[in-house]
Amino acid sequence: MTPDRFDPPQASRHSAGPRDEALFPAVPEQNFHVRRMTLIALLIAAIVLPCAYVAAMAFSDLRAREADATDMTLRTVRVAEEHALKVFDMNETLDSRIVDLTQGLDDDGIRAGESVIHDKLRTMGGGYPQVAAVSIFGRDGDLLASSRFSPAPSMSIAGREDFTGIRDGKDIEHVSKVMVGHVAGEQVFNMGVARLAADGAFAGVVSVALRPSYFSAFYRELLGGSDDTPMIMSLIRTDGAILAHYPRGPHEPVAVSPQSPLAQALAQVRRAGVVRMRSDLDGDDLILAYRRVGAYPVYVSCGYRASAIWGGWYRHLSVLILSMFTPSIVLWCVIWLSLRRLGAEEEAWERWQAEASMRRSIESAYRQSRKMEALGNLVGSVAHDFNNLLMIVSANVQIARRRGAAGLDREMSAIERALKSGQSLTRQLLGVARKQPLRNETLALERWLPACRELLRASLGAKISLVMDIGVEIWPMRVDVAELELALINIAVNARDAMRNGGRFTVRATNITFRHEDGFPLVGDFVQLSLEDTGGGMPPDVLARAFEPLFTTKPKGMGTGLGLPQVFAFCERSGGLAAIDSAIGAGTSVRLYLPRAAAAPEAERPAEPGVEEAGTPHGLRILLVEDNDEVAAGTEALLQMMGHQVTWVFNADTALRLFDDAHARQARTGEPLPFDLVLSDIHMPGTMNGIDLAEAVQAFDTRLPVILVTGYAEELDRARHVDVRVLSKPFDIALLDKLLQTIQRDLTQTGTHSAAHPAD
Repeated sequence: MTPDRFDPPQASRHSAGPRDEALFPAVPEQNFHVRRMTLIALLIAAIVLPCAYVAAMAFSDLRAREADATDMTLRTVRVAEEHALKVFDMNETLDSRIVDLTQGLDDDGIRAGESVIHDKLRTMGGGYPQVAAVSIFGRDGDLLASSRFSPAPSMSIAGREDFTGIRDGKDIEHVSKVMVGHVAGEQVFNMGVARLAADGAFAGVVSVALRPSYFSAFYRELLGGSDDTPMIMSLIRTDGAILAHYPRGPHEPVAVSPQSPLAQALAQVRRAGVVRMRSDLDGDDLILAYRRVGAYPVYVSCGYRASAIWGGWYRHLSVLILSMFTPSIVLWCVIWLSLRRLGAEEEAWERWQAEASMRRSIESAYRQSRKMEALGNLVGSVAHDFNNLLMIVSANVQIARRRGAAGLDREMSAIERALKSGQSLTRQLLGVARKQPLRNETLALERWLPACRELLRASLGAKISLVMDIGVEIWPMRVDVAELELALINIAVNARDAMRNGGRFTVRATNITFRHEDGFPLVGDFVQLSLEDTGGGMPPDVLARAFEPLFTTKPKGMGTGLGLPQVFAFCERSGGLAAIDSAIGAGTSVRLYLPRAAAAPEAERPAEPGVEEAGTPHGLRILLVEDNDEVAAGTEALLQMMGHQVTWVFNADTALRLFDDAHARQARTGEPLPFDLVLSDIHMPGTMNGIDLAEAVQAFDTRLPVILVTGYAEELDRARHVDVRVLSKPFDIALLDKLLQTIQRDLTQTGTHSAAHPAD
């Protein structure tokens, strides 16, 4: 798209000259980055090194504690294994002596000498605290003799596992599981051997009942005599059955879990080892050492609780962290304060450096703004004077048309076309100067934009395709419809010139919301109107000046440099913004951000049929206030041709004196005011302008209708606060005629119109 628009003034950047160097002398560059990196490196080292040391020490301490716990369990389990071996050897010797005692005796013989055998059994087993009872059972499991009772009660163990196991030759059953003994009457486990007859046949069992509590008491003393111990000890059969355990709990399992590492080691018949496992008794993790007791089917185990290891490790780690990080925190604070001080120094340095750049930028921006202000005033003044010239030509053309100049239709049409072009150019000039008045109204884009399709097609030409992509539920906008239409035409014309060999022009509309944190110059709800072409695009230097007034890259006579400036000025004055993106070979995209309307647009109403007037109203008595003689002459002649009486005065001061005199006569004689209407320019010489005159006229008892004419937006904004009708220059004479007819009807209906005054 060929640039043909205006960009807001920006502060230009330039290098420091001699005068700037005198105000702000150069100083050596401060290497804040190196100093900051050094402090950050020190801070990282002060954090990483103590943390690494603490981590290494903590790891080493944990491994040392685990090694100490393992070593303690190995030493303890070795002592327990020696103790258990002595107990079982003693029991085996006791069993052998009893077997020798009953050698050659059958069951009846033992029953016959039961009292003597009872005394001997009591003597043999009574001196050992671990022995609960010594018993002799017959071939069928019947109790023959016991160290606890005499005579022996009638009872049988024929169904017990240890009896059947010894009878069947199972070695594991030489040490039974824990049970409540029939003879001992307490919890015991039995160590038994088979009695053999003279022919070698099975003749019965000799059994020594051992107390598990004896082993538990020994383990308690071995572990320090306290229940609050980090270690546990057990006496276990090779099949995992627990014979004795310390410390005891309310819900002790009777066997080791088959899935545990200890059960797997026992199944593999390992003699000794160390495993890590979770305890079946209290659920704690253990470092557990185990050893087999001689050739017996029994193991002793000693476990060290991991929770005790971790507890001691945590206590040591707390002391280590406290001793290490207390001085480290002090060092961190010192480095952090140094970094803050360095940041403050850098900020002060940057402020000092920015002050010189800011002053240069402010001076440059001030010069630029003064230049733009002067340019705007110049353009506005030229447009105002040009408006007056157009009004003169337009009025005289209308006069010539009404008088029926024969043979001049072609020439009159050419003048009228030139007038329309001049009016468009004036409108653009006033828009660039921010002096074009806006007539904002609520617009529904999805209804209005399709109606502009043919207008855009005419502006683009036949070679360029038009694509419209209107989003869903586009918000209504608050804009000047005529200015928006002119903006679209200006952008479309530039797109046409950028795509001389054809292309595509796309119009898109979407809703968008900007927030403060987005960093966009606008905040609130807007409608984004994107207009994109597939032309050659703009180079960066042209894009940077694309919003500059009177700047154009078009050939001489092809562009005025006022088309796109009107687009930017229109968006800015509407409360929005215009932006552009372009690159060589990538086309150009112009985005218009227009504010969302607070209320929905009014529905279009069908035109009401006009009511025929009973008669043609009489002409009005108009007070024309205009400082330009030729504009006043043309307007006066045209109004007279419309059937109105016109009194012309040069400025508002003279007009107000006429009203003062008329009101004075009215007070003396009762004569009505000589005027029905005031038609006044706003911008005039003298102490008063047209708005001041309108306010003064409305302050009288008899309120007259007032029509004000202006070409300046700031005057139009003030005029809207006064109860008057306003026409913006240049205006169509037909519009003025229609407005005067409306005022005539209103005056006639209210009865305030004076008697007929035929026009000359």
